[in-house]
Amino acid sequence: MRPDYLLYRNAWRFAGPPHLEQQLQTDEYRSLLKEGGYFVRNTYDFDCEKETSFWSIIKDHFGGLEELSGNTRKKVRRSLEHFEFKFVDLKLIRKEGYPILKATYEDYAVSDRTMNARTFNAFLDLCEQYNYECWGVFDRDNNTLVGFCLNHVWPDSCEYGVVGILPKYKRKSTTYPYYGLYYSMNQYYLQEKGLLYVTDGTRSITEHSNIQPFLEEKFHFRKAYCHLKIHYNWWMRIAVKLLYPLRKNIRIPQVKAVLNMEAMTK
Repeated sequence: MRPDYLLYRNAWRFAGPPHLEQQLQTDEYRSLLKEGGYFVRNTYDFDCEKETSFWSIIKDHFGGLEELSGNTRKKVRRSLEHFEFKFVDLKLIRKEGYPILKATYEDYAVSDRTMNARTFNAFLDLCEQYNYECWGVFDRDNNTLVGFCLNHVWPDSCEYGVVGILPKYKRKSTTYPYYGLYYSMNQYYLQEKGLLYVTDGTRSITEHSNIQPFLEEKFHFRKAYCHLKIHYNWWMRIAVKLLYPLRKNIRIPQVKAVLNMEAMTK
C-alpha cells in the first residue's frame, strides 16, 4: 500500500498536500485498487493557469482585519468576544465532539452522509494517524465546547478538515462562530506559522454546505484550478457508465455525488 494515499469511505485519495500530487500512471492506480476501494481520485497540476472544472479552495496570504469588508470585520470582532478559539487535545473531541458533529450533519442542506459513533471514531483514528491538529470553539460565558475543527497540517500547508459547530450558535445572529474560527486559523497558519497556503479542500461534489462560497466572499479564498481523473475498479466503472446519462434524475445522494464528480472530469 502506498503511504501517500489513504482509503476513506471506499475511495483512495492523496494524503499529502495538494500541490505535491502528481498524475498517476496505470500501474500505480491499479496497485491501489488491488488493495480495495471503489475508485482512486487523482488531482494534479495544482494551481494551473488554465481554468478547469475542478479546483482547491485556497488562501495564500493574510491581510489581517484590514483586508476584510467592514461588515465582516464587525462579525469577526463579535465572534472573538463570544468565543475562545484554541488548540485542544483529540481526547476532548473523542469525549465531547460526537453530538456536535451529528447535529452539524443533520443541519446540512443536503443529507449526503450519515454520522454515527462508529463512523465518528473511525475518522478520529485517521486524524490521530496523520497527526491532525484540533481546534476547539468554546463559549466564553460557560467555557463549554460548542464546536471544533480538525486540520491536516503539513510542513508548508494546511487543509481545514471536518468542522462541527452546534447549529443553535450558527443561527444566533449575534455570535458568528464561523467568522472567528476561520479568522483565527488563517492568522495562525498564514501569519504566525508562515505556511504557503491553507485550503478548505477541493470543489464540493455534494454542495451540502455553503462554506466554500462563504470563504471566498468573506475571507478572500480563491480557486486554485487543477485537473481531475477518477480511476474505478471494474464493476464501479460499468455502473458509472450505465448511470451517467441518467445522473440528473438520480436522487440517491451518494450515487449522485459520484456521478457529479465524474462530470467534473470532462
